[in-house]
Amino acid sequence: MKIIIIGATSGIGKELAQQYLAQGHTVAITGRREALLQELKTQFPALYTSCFDVQAGDAVERLQELIAGMGGVDLLIYSAGYGDPSTKLVAEVELDSTATNVMGFVKTATFTFNYFLQQGHGQLAVISSVAALRGNSYAPAYSASKAYVSNYAEGLNIKARKLHTNIVVTDIRPGFVKTKMAKGNGQFWVAPVSTAARQIIAAIAAKKRIAYITKRWALIAFIFKRLPYWVYKRIG
Repeated sequence: MKIIIIGATSGIGKELAQQYLAQGHTVAITGRREALLQELKTQFPALYTSCFDVQAGDAVERLQELIAGMGGVDLLIYSAGYGDPSTKLVAEVELDSTATNVMGFVKTATFTFNYFLQQGHGQLAVISSVAALRGNSYAPAYSASKAYVSNYAEGLNIKARKLHTNIVVTDIRPGFVKTKMAKGNGQFWVAPVSTAARQIIAAIAAKKRIAYITKRWALIAFIFKRLPYWVYKRIG
């Protein structure tokens, strides 16, 4: 299988790349940091790499070049994402989170869906978050942008069914995973990145529409979605 992971110089994306390579798949990764991409290329010579920012105007063109270089793609995983706590509502943080998690994402997702539509098959997996379920005062743009990702993924799934095409869209919703992205106090059920990646790979292989990582976060999701606002506002 030919796999592209958008945003894989660290964290979940990097671990996914390593596990897929170990399984014998053809893997390409992207990221903004050339040095980290080259470091991974040195460790894994079979790896394809491309350095670009999903916010850049030429991001789709760079993705097209990468696909051509590896001779096609069967699975694309959108793992690029940004989010810092913004308790004081820092405009720079909010705008950067939105640009990466929404505009960068939608450019990639629309191109990939249309590519798979022309190809006749393919799978798009998007890394959203449990934070997508409700608004969050600590990181408003992050939770809102991840809600966009999840809703967009649902829309693409419906579109794929209406078009009677063999395209699968998997919405991955992690809870806390031990990466540099995991910030703030009060974290619990923090999963090692290797465990999270294994469960993500299993969910993608099973062609799930929605997958909580780790699986126990499905319980939190169930509770979050049903908490009345007057209760949720105390913790959100």
